[in-house]
Amino acid sequence: MVEPGANRPHRTKGASVTTTPCSPPTRRSDAGDPVSAPRDAALEELLERLAAGPPAADRVRLVDAAVRAALPIADALARQYCGRGLESDDLHQVARTALVAAVQRYRPGGGRGFAAFAVPTIRGELKRHFRDCGWTVRPPRRLQELRAELGSTEESLRHRLGREATDGELAEALRCDTSDIDDARRCGSGFRPGSLDAPTPIGDTVAATLAVDDDAYGRCELRATVRAEVSRLTPRERLILDLRFREERTQSEIGEVLGVSQMQVSRLLAAMLDRLGVAMGVRTAA
Repeated sequence: MVEPGANRPHRTKGASVTTTPCSPPTRRSDAGDPVSAPRDAALEELLERLAAGPPAADRVRLVDAAVRAALPIADALARQYCGRGLESDDLHQVARTALVAAVQRYRPGGGRGFAAFAVPTIRGELKRHFRDCGWTVRPPRRLQELRAELGSTEESLRHRLGREATDGELAEALRCDTSDIDDARRCGSGFRPGSLDAPTPIGDTVAATLAVDDDAYGRCELRATVRAEVSRLTPRERLILDLRFREERTQSEIGEVLGVSQMQVSRLLAAMLDRLGVAMGVRTAA
């Protein structure tokens, strides 16, 4: 429906349009907002002819011409959302797909023209795209919505109170708990998390400060080996290990329980520990 041009095509269900790169968002005045643009007489004429119910072949041609004429509206909205963590090509594709739907649904004769009708539709699709695809770690929908409301509520209370609102005041305005306010602020890190490769003030990376030398697999394997070797001991040998390492008795006390000397207990313990050490690979067989 839209000429591919020289840019890379990016397909999305419902339309085949192309995208163009965009620069980071800049502050836009109301005069630059697509919704405040003057009516395009040629575009309105195309849409009126489309609404009149032309034959199928003419309808396809009119939709194509109307979408081409209205592309600047979709592209301007897509550029407003660039630089926020999602691919600009994807944002242009979402905006243009929403434009196709707006062209097909528009009915001339009411409101302030096509731009006023299309902008909310396109902007809503862009916001939905961010909600569905923009999270690296997606929080619950309730927190997503609360996070979106939090910014506007903070701004409104700042103007009304002449100072920064407390969490209690924000919670009252949003009808939620103060703990929800804190959760909504923190969930923003799931949208654009910091890089583990980012440098720290000491010249290292964030990943290096978080790394822990903990061989959990090795410890699990070691426990399994010890368990298997202990199961091969005689009941008397297992009793000696239990008294020595679980009850922490001395060799003399163990000798009194078994009716043997402290020297015999020492030799038995040494022999058992040697066998366990060989089985675990920390000692070599004599």
